[in-house]
Amino acid sequence: MLEPVNRPVPVGRTDGQARSAYFNRELSWLAFNRRVLEQARSPRHPLLERVRFLAIVSGNLDEFFEIRVAGLIQQVADDVAPSGGVDNIGAREQLRRIHSVVASLVEDQYRCWSEQLRPALAAEGITFAEAGSLTASEFAWVRTYFEEQIFPVLTPLAIDQSHPFPQLGNKTLNLVVSLDDPGTPQIDRHFAILPVPRVLPRIVGIDSPDADRLGRRFIFLSDIVKLCAAEFFPGYRIHGVHAFRVTRNSDLYIDEEEAENLLKKIEEELRNLRRGAAVRLEIEDGVDDQIFATLCDHLNLSHEYVFRLEGPVNLLRLMALADIDRPDLKYAPFQPVNASPLREPALVFDTLRERDVLLHHPYDSFQPVVDFVEQAARDPKVLAIKQTLYRTSGDSPFVRALIEASRNGKQVTALVELKARFDEANNIQWARQLEEAGVHVVYGLVGHKTHCKVALVVRRETDGKLRRYAHLGTGNYNPRTAKIYTDLSHFTARDDLTADAAALFNALTGFGRAPDFARLLVAPYTLHRRVLELIRRETAHAAAGRPARIMAKMNSLVDQAVIDALYAASRAGVQVDLIIRGVCCLVPGVPGLSENIRVRSIVGRFLEHIRAYYFHNDGASPDILAGSADWMPRNFFRRIEVVFPLLDPALRRWVTEDLFAIELRDNEGARVLTSGGGYLPVERAADEPSFSAQSYFLAAAVQRANLAQ
Repeated sequence: MLEPVNRPVPVGRTDGQARSAYFNRELSWLAFNRRVLEQARSPRHPLLERVRFLAIVSGNLDEFFEIRVAGLIQQVADDVAPSGGVDNIGAREQLRRIHSVVASLVEDQYRCWSEQLRPALAAEGITFAEAGSLTASEFAWVRTYFEEQIFPVLTPLAIDQSHPFPQLGNKTLNLVVSLDDPGTPQIDRHFAILPVPRVLPRIVGIDSPDADRLGRRFIFLSDIVKLCAAEFFPGYRIHGVHAFRVTRNSDLYIDEEEAENLLKKIEEELRNLRRGAAVRLEIEDGVDDQIFATLCDHLNLSHEYVFRLEGPVNLLRLMALADIDRPDLKYAPFQPVNASPLREPALVFDTLRERDVLLHHPYDSFQPVVDFVEQAARDPKVLAIKQTLYRTSGDSPFVRALIEASRNGKQVTALVELKARFDEANNIQWARQLEEAGVHVVYGLVGHKTHCKVALVVRRETDGKLRRYAHLGTGNYNPRTAKIYTDLSHFTARDDLTADAAALFNALTGFGRAPDFARLLVAPYTLHRRVLELIRRETAHAAAGRPARIMAKMNSLVDQAVIDALYAASRAGVQVDLIIRGVCCLVPGVPGLSENIRVRSIVGRFLEHIRAYYFHNDGASPDILAGSADWMPRNFFRRIEVVFPLLDPALRRWVTEDLFAIELRDNEGARVLTSGGGYLPVERAADEPSFSAQSYFLAAAVQRANLAQ
């Protein structure tokens, strides 16, 4: 459940009877991470998948501290006014509440590992050895491994007057050693740090003669270093060795107006990230008080940002364990189905001239998206390709296709978003490769991230006329994440949609200040205003006694104007169903304010990433939309986003009768947000069967594959 510290905060009256209320964004995000932790604790998932969920919790917390907590700490340090969040809670108070929630979350996470997952793994023959439990042959193997693989690459760093405190990299594994010289007992203890290079695996499989008898045995790298730490300090007596890890502010601070060369400026900032201010210290419990004080002092970190852990530091490293070869402890394999009308790459343009196509990833294969760009690169009739790249994969087929297209003499333009958080280095690499191949690389509008997912192809048809084809998506051009994120891909050759896509690219690559769009809703130009108009139209229908309904699926809902419009719609009688995976600042179910609004979150095998919206419009012609934008200020005003209408009748029916209808039936992976801030399981009758939307879509995909054979 969402921690009770995230109570709705009333902010001003919306009318004479009800007050607007909002949940805090940061605490709502932590509630999402607790729902991820629920998956690690749930026996409905296979054991190694539960381990993977536990690791994801740690990875999520890393990013939360690097960006969100770091920003709040900076606000406190700079003594700035509240950041203007919908709840208007000051940064200092937010940090206090965050600490309380995170402390509880981390405690439960480590309890899950020690009391549930580790014993369950042991029951399956997968155990973790500690120094005191090693057999003689295991001890010999570990010593040899240390001498051959670890000792040569570790460098001890003393801490004294002649050795300043070292610069410790962001999220790197380190061990602090307390020791003394038996020959000089009058001198206080010495301290040293052993930084562990990232190249070393954090979990080591023990390959000893006892393996056949003991089963799969692993040991944490930090435990090996602890066991053999004396080898680095001959003649000294070791008193204690404790692993720790520092998280640093990892946000980029770039003034684009002053950055003459944005690419070089971002490269420079990336090099500086490892020197960012410390925002969290994780350290094994039991560390000496003097060592603890020394670390906090040198890191300039107050104690509320320190977490003493009863277990291994950084459970994200358990992700490697989830990859071991035990198919019986994982989800049944699933191969995305390529049974769409676009399954023949050579016919992709012929097909799109006849009909629109909508794919539901990862159930539908992402390959047609790749084929669309690759076919365009090779088709001699294609004259130009324009594509946005926000996040893509290593060895990206899209980058290769754009390079091939340029070498084939086509006009190729790529809008590469350099500031895609934590993917900046990858995107710089792609940008340089594309430029070297002659692709026109553009970095979008100053002050705005290019977050939309659009690919546009211009082709000369047999009759000599030019025709445009477009792919519009809710997810990134990344074949790897397309296997684990739920997203929509829309392909069309409609003149109105493709003309809008062309106008978008012209605005992003040229000097268009206020482009005119006939069909697409584009941020920061038209999206926010149109969303409010659609909500208010439903409000007017309800006020006039006509049927009114809003359904929306997204990652986050934060924008106050949209929330207030939804509150007004609820008071007018509009029935509102929201499926929000992560942050939700709207408070549902409050009499006189939001009693007609229901909010649910689905967390499961796949990461729910679709943004789709339904506005009933009295049933005459519902607006059914999808796109790249959550309902957050950053998406409305600080990013380039594209939301597109679905116009084909069959595709519209699928979104209404399958996507929304099925996800609103989910009573297994779904949790319902209460007005008090908790997320509770969906209530169901005693004889009502369990139903999972993701399982339903998996089964439907398999059925489509069988029918296509």
